[in-house]
Amino acid sequence: MKDINGAFVRGAEAYGRFLEVFIDGHWWVVGDYLENVGKCTKRLGANAYPHLYGNAQGGIFRGSSPAVSGFATPSKETGSRFDS
Repeated sequence: MKDINGAFVRGAEAYGRFLEVFIDGHWWVVGDYLENVGKCTKRLGANAYPHLYGNAQGGIFRGSSPAVSGFATPSKETGSRFDS
């Protein structure tokens, strides 16, 4: 170790870079986790309490019944497939 000048400063800079990446990465992970928990909670709340989210009529789950939601109407006759 001929040139020891600035060893403490270089070590502190390296530690600072490591700490910055470490903290930034944890903020990123925790932020994504909380965002997903919030989305999931909102989705579960909308399914459990549809009247709070403006979906008062219909089944418990949005689109749970084709008769209520109006979707999934058959385009051709399918009963003949199941006749023996």
